[in-house]
Amino acid sequence: MQGAAPAPLTPLEAAAATPASASAAVAPAVAPAVAPAVAPAVAPAVAPAVAPAVAPADAPIVCPPAIGPGADGSAPGDRGVLWRLTRDGRHSYVYGSLHVGKPAWRTLGPRLAAAWRDTDLLALELDPTDPAIMAALLLDPPGPPLPAALRARLAQAMARACLPAAALAPLHPVLQATTLTMLEARWLGLDPAFSTEMLLAERAHAAHRRIVSLESAELQKAALVPDDPREVLATVEQNLAQLEDLSSRRVLARLVAAWQGGDLATLGRYAEWCECAANDDERAALRRLNDARNPQLAARIAALHAQGRRVFAAVGVLHMTGTQALPALLAARGFRVERVEFAR
Repeated sequence: MQGAAPAPLTPLEAAAATPASASAAVAPAVAPAVAPAVAPAVAPAVAPAVAPAVAPADAPIVCPPAIGPGADGSAPGDRGVLWRLTRDGRHSYVYGSLHVGKPAWRTLGPRLAAAWRDTDLLALELDPTDPAIMAALLLDPPGPPLPAALRARLAQAMARACLPAAALAPLHPVLQATTLTMLEARWLGLDPAFSTEMLLAERAHAAHRRIVSLESAELQKAALVPDDPREVLATVEQNLAQLEDLSSRRVLARLVAAWQGGDLATLGRYAEWCECAANDDERAALRRLNDARNPQLAARIAALHAQGRRVFAAVGVLHMTGTQALPALLAARGFRVERVEFAR
């Protein structure tokens, strides 16, 4: 849950913002995440540990631990951050989501469950269960050819992730690198296959509740994938460097902890600790991935509410921070916005 960088795309939003790198597309890095939608597209290839097609020369491959389908010892309760939106005599809600998760998180805490019952439509950045959206994400231009050394590093990262060599081949190289960053969550006991969006979509389908995408696959790809071929190479290189030195895993762990605890103060300082905003280009990329998308997200949520719907909108948690935070933009559109406090 939703990062580009010097455009390098900072991998972590993908986990939180949406995409997701911090944003990131995968994050802000997190966003900030492939945005959330790429991960579900490839997750089926990931779950069981697949023998890698390529192994790094310097170390044996150790696959991430498997994640079981049920309880894992996680205490029940509300996680993340939630706001109630009131206008025209109706409530809608905006929830700061995470683009990775655990099967045990299918059970909503009491405040989230009450918000769910108070609504009739699920709105996500992208619906990860919509085949048309998944297909659109795969319609990427191939991107510039990667230098041989970078190609080899990408292959090694795929091997370390225990993915077959062709698993991510249909994706643009930037989205391949971003997806690999999101898959680092498996070392923390999390997986994109159990993201907030996937678990909420699963619940919506079971209840025959309508799901609406707030953005298009094309818009998210435009935010995640730079136009300049030099920036593409820089983004892939940065993502791979963060995978190789494990900084992506370290930052993701801090992001997940802040999200679970509803720690908006820490989340709001993301640029200070994401290791993804060291220069003007990286900070501009982070704003593009998070702040620049928020006005349209707010407009879509407001439009759905104006149609008489009671909306449960789940958007990467990093979109709830900064000068263009979604709750503030929705307040400016005439909603009474109240933080729903969770028992921690």
